[in-house]
Amino acid sequence: MATWKHTELTIDGKTVNAQAPIIVSASRSTDIPAFYADWFFKRLEIGYSAWTNPFNGVKSYVSYANTRFIVFWSKNPRPLLDFLHILETRNIRCYIQYTLNDYEVEGLEKGVKPLDYRIETFKMLSKRLGKESVIWRFDPMILTDSISIDDLLRKVQNIGDQLKGFTEKMVFSYADIASYRKVKSNLEKNNIPYHEWNKELMDEFAKRLAEMNKARGWDFRLATCGEEIDISKYNIEHNRCIDGDLITKLAWNDSMLMDFMKVKILDLPSPSLFGEQVIPDGAIALPNNKYFISSHKKDKGQRPLCGCMAAKDIGEYNTCPHLCEYCYANDYKELAIANWKQHQQNPNAETITGK
Repeated sequence: MATWKHTELTIDGKTVNAQAPIIVSASRSTDIPAFYADWFFKRLEIGYSAWTNPFNGVKSYVSYANTRFIVFWSKNPRPLLDFLHILETRNIRCYIQYTLNDYEVEGLEKGVKPLDYRIETFKMLSKRLGKESVIWRFDPMILTDSISIDDLLRKVQNIGDQLKGFTEKMVFSYADIASYRKVKSNLEKNNIPYHEWNKELMDEFAKRLAEMNKARGWDFRLATCGEEIDISKYNIEHNRCIDGDLITKLAWNDSMLMDFMKVKILDLPSPSLFGEQVIPDGAIALPNNKYFISSHKKDKGQRPLCGCMAAKDIGEYNTCPHLCEYCYANDYKELAIANWKQHQQNPNAETITGK
């Protein structure tokens, strides 16, 4: 399935070719809701933005003419509350991957808002969008000299108790430090005495998390992000952060989006003589006696262990001022700060960096 069509834009009298995605990711590469929400919605109004490929430095254009769905990623999505009405006016649906960690004592996320503020924000967004549209991520799970499995589970319990009834899903990952050059480099530069996870520790954590989920009555769907380990015996699934099924459940009545995703919305069969409604195997129920069969397709351009469907990510690396000590998206803090300052000097520029 193609992720987007192409269109032509006229910019400063010149015609340029632009990608015109149906589904936008905003963003794996930086925190657009926290720091660039005003920029994004201004560019949405203008109709396009520009994006610089991190691997070859080539500038390309993204048109929002066909955009029907946005997946937001953030550690502070509260600024979105001022803009959600714009999406509604344009009939664009969304959900939020909300990373809500607790590393306050350890100082691993010095740039994020206080924990209480972030939990309050989560509840505000859940009430505004619905609990199925705000997904809790505790990501990554980091082990250090001062953070054990017991410590992580206490942190999860504290947040989970407060989010009960405000989300349907919790996603987590184990910090795989050796495999990520930037993460390893940043932790070492910041003198963080990290420990690597092994399968035994992963299994122990998963088992205890699943037990906690049940014992405390959270009833969250538990999922791992990009992890090879199979812990399905604890009812923990492999996540799809950009999830075709969830997009369908939230926007099933958007015929343009469904046609693009090749999803057929069907009527449930009439009840049997005994009053039972037989749902076809593999069916996912929808309102108004509708259903669909999952047609989620993985993005071949993502990591082998990533289950996401294809979407156009519009963020850029080295632009997030959260400055988390373990960051995978910033090469170093000074560059991220410099790009943020450049953005502030030209906040409505084509690119997120103000260029």
